[in-house]
Amino acid sequence: MQVAVVTFDGFNELDSFIASALINRCRKDGLEAFITTPTPVVTSMNGVEVTGQRPMDFVTEAEVVLIGSGVKAREVAADDRMLSRLQLDPSRQLIGAQCSGALVLARLGLLNGMPVCTDIKTRPFVEALDVTVLDTPFHAEGNIATAGGCLASQYLATWVITRTIGEDAARGILDYVAPVGENEETVERAMRAVHAGEVAVH
Repeated sequence: MQVAVVTFDGFNELDSFIASALINRCRKDGLEAFITTPTPVVTSMNGVEVTGQRPMDFVTEAEVVLIGSGVKAREVAADDRMLSRLQLDPSRQLIGAQCSGALVLARLGLLNGMPVCTDIKTRPFVEALDVTVLDTPFHAEGNIATAGGCLASQYLATWVITRTIGEDAARGILDYVAPVGENEETVERAMRAVHAGEVAVH
């Protein structure tokens, strides 16, 4: 299974890299993430230049698409031409958004009344689109999920791993990357956040 971690110019390194790094620890199980960019090279909010691993049209073939955040998210969400390149289908794809990525999901019309998680700075702009913002780090309904706060990207990755190859795999990855001496606490916090944030859709 392939994961497109959509990464725009001005991106937040924590959002794109934490999710992709955790997911890529599952390569042996057939799950692999790729930094997916609208241009060959994008520059982070802190000036880090990154060469995209996949072009934007990769989002149509990926089984999972994660929309990263960044300082230019409002520009992206207002750019109809850019949005037209994001041909997403929640009936066959898992779709997640990190922080200001929720703005993109809202503009794409994918939320359908679903509340979201986002960061403090983005919250008023999401609410201006008549979308309810939750005071929680993670929320998912069906095949769509959002995470709020940079370090909540671990919850988005946990959701992806759990939904694609299972909870045991997610627990194993979290246990491996956890701070020494905080393994159980780290694993249980992440699993608790994901389970608490998931809403069954029938």
